[in-house]
Amino acid sequence: MAAESEFEFDLMFALPDGPADEDAVLDALYGAGCEDAVVGLGAAGLVGVGLTRSGTDPETVIADAAEQVLTGLPSGTRLREVRPDLVSLADVAARLKVSRQALQKRPMPPPSLGGLYRASEMPPYLEAVPGKVSDGLRDARAWFAAAPGAQRVNARIGLAAFGRRRKAS
Repeated sequence: MAAESEFEFDLMFALPDGPADEDAVLDALYGAGCEDAVVGLGAAGLVGVGLTRSGTDPETVIADAAEQVLTGLPSGTRLREVRPDLVSLADVAARLKVSRQALQKRPMPPPSLGGLYRASEMPPYLEAVPGKVSDGLRDARAWFAAAPGAQRVNARIGLAAFGRRRKAS
């Protein structure tokens, strides 16, 4: 049996009726058992939910967390994206607590889309950099561990195979 790991990820949801009442969303997520979530409502009609969860498979952990969050959000809410998947060097640098320039000087995997990198491809390149970068990688382990699962769930979203569940009335 695989050892349990910690995964840190963000779920982005589209609400069916545009902007939401912040207090109502927070109360609903608390009621759904997501009292540890970091919630963002900065963009109208979107809710970002940051979570850290444990399990053996990142895809399963992320999908289960998304289903849990969906039970607290209005009917018709859709999962739009899971992060980290495609990331910028600035995103990675912030997680590692180094400058973006420190990463630009190092070999990196080829970009996947418009200068964005697959977070799942980054760790081998970052482990090879001694000092602050590899030290930061240890601290960001849960974030990078979630990346393969985020990539797979995002593929399912793109294929319309996830996130269309309706809340029971």
